[in-house]
Amino acid sequence: MPSTHASLHYHLVFSTKERRPLIHVDIRERVHAYLGGVIRGIGGTPLEVGGIADHVHLLIGLKPTHVLADVLRVLKGDSSKWIHSELGIDFAWQEGYGAFTVSKSSLLNVREYVRKQEEHHRKRTFQEEYLELLEKMEIEYDERFLW
Repeated sequence: MPSTHASLHYHLVFSTKERRPLIHVDIRERVHAYLGGVIRGIGGTPLEVGGIADHVHLLIGLKPTHVLADVLRVLKGDSSKWIHSELGIDFAWQEGYGAFTVSKSSLLNVREYVRKQEEHHRKRTFQEEYLELLEKMEIEYDERFLW
């Protein structure tokens, strides 16, 4: 085959360091917009960015040449520096992250899920949500190292 064709979509989840509620409502839209801009800046496609005070979700499209770990390093590093310098907040992201592949047929559902984070978290905590994602995706984990 002389050319490459790919549909690579990811649902990313990561929290603020120590899950501190630092992404307040008054800055949330700016932080989410910046995260989307970082993804665009590295050649990816931000489909949806959402979250609440202590974590974010991104639904993104990447190219086959992207390395997921590098994408997360740039995304978290650039945004952390920007939040610190532009918004004046002593800010850092938690070291780890969740990255889940999303099929084309599930994009609309995941997009809606990311968009409705505030509503979703009226019913469950971040920890409950994250455990549910890990179990749904059948990812093994040791709870001692999750939080």
